[in-house]
Amino acid sequence: MKRLLFIFVFLLPMAVWAQKYACVNTEYILSNIPDYSRAQSQLDKQAANWQKELEQKFQEIDRLYKTYQQEAYLLPDNLKRKREEEIKAKENEAKELQNKYFGPGGDLDKKRAELMKPIQDRVYNAIERIANEKSYAFILDKSGSATLLYVNAKYDVSDLVLDMLGYKAGGNNNEEKDASQPTRKKEVSNPEMRKP
Repeated sequence: MKRLLFIFVFLLPMAVWAQKYACVNTEYILSNIPDYSRAQSQLDKQAANWQKELEQKFQEIDRLYKTYQQEAYLLPDNLKRKREEEIKAKENEAKELQNKYFGPGGDLDKKRAELMKPIQDRVYNAIERIANEKSYAFILDKSGSATLLYVNAKYDVSDLVLDMLGYKAGGNNNEEKDASQPTRKKEVSNPEMRKP
């Protein structure tokens, strides 16, 4: 039993060490896909239209409130209450519309899912295919957080993903693609992880 345990403890680290890893930069990949840029532009345009509509509603509410303040001392109590209720109703209506457009699960989120999900699915399917073909144990995304502090550029397969999708890098990449130089994250979110 001890012998089996010794073999297991000795061979397990070797099996883990033999695994292949790679990384991608999904921001870089998506920035080089024209469909993604068009979808983002369409989303931005729609959000700007909705924001303009909301601003007009809130300006109208502000105008009604200022008019009410000017006339309040002349109005009888029943008309004051009626005007106050009208203003509050318009405020609630505008806030509901704002939530409908920009709230969690709102129209903007639905539109984003409609436009972006097919593109993202294609990218993730390409990543999965590359991982299977090249026998990678893990492919990490280095674009998001500061948890990935050091990556050697020769393990970045972002260009392979773009090639598999039929796109070429278009100069939007701010990183140098020199395989001999390691890529380091410039910011570390956890100061304890910084080494002197």
